Amino acid sequence: MNISFYKYQGTGNDFVIIDNRNGDFLKNDQQLIAKLCDRKFGVGADGLILLEENETVDFTMRYYNADGKEGSMCGNGGRCVVHFANYLGIISDKTQFEAVDGIHKATINDGIISLKMNDVESVTVNSNYVFLDTGSPHHVQLVENLKDFDVEKEGRLIRNSIYGKEGSNVNFVEAINENNFAVRTYERGVEAETLSCGTGVTAVALALAETNEINKNKIILNTEGGNLKVLFNKTISGYTDVFLEGPATQVFKGVWK
Repeated sequence: MNISFYKYQGTGNDFVIIDNRNGDFLKNDQQLIAKLCDRKFGVGADGLILLEENETVDFTMRYYNADGKEGSMCGNGGRCVVHFANYLGIISDKTQFEAVDGIHKATINDGIISLKMNDVESVTVNSNYVFLDTGSPHHVQLVENLKDFDVEKEGRLIRNSIYGKEGSNVNFVEAINENNFAVRTYERGVEAETLSCGTGVTAVALALAETNEINKNKIILNTEGGNLKVLFNKTISGYTDVFLEGPATQVFKGVWK
């Protein structure tokens, strides 16, 4: 079976995206998905996304990690699939779609995708890190000399030793100046560092607000793959009106035989 696919990237976080509105893709074939994502024997990607039909909103986003297992919400993937839906003519400059964590709204303006994330009520502040769920679980930890930090070694250790089998994504953060922070992320499912993580930078922004490291309701975060903006409203009970903003780019299209 020939599989038409599109390669996308959002600040270096890359995905294989497939139009599966006809339902032909073998989405229970974990080995096939993992092979498509393999960087040496496949197309190569941090994850795979299926765009599927939905009776009540514009489409459904179904996300799989690079290991072939269905994953939790992916922020950069969400921005990329919105771009893809626009490319297919399903939407124009705004949309509502369904993901594993519920309904999301998004807009497109001059190539920038603004994706509304879920509200966050629970933020756990520990002595040297913060934990919260922004559609995916995230550990946020401030470090020094991030450029030379061993993200894969330390991220893998934290992912497994603190969070067990289910694991957590792990974000290491360093202040550049008062309102500018750099982020590097170890992603579960990929089991390696990725150039960017959308739910990760969202978690970092809220963690910095929760610990009073920032005093504004918007922040630009520098990832290895580019800059992302996070906007939010801090309330007594948590965080609402959380938006992840940044570019999404179609790299190429092809056919898997």
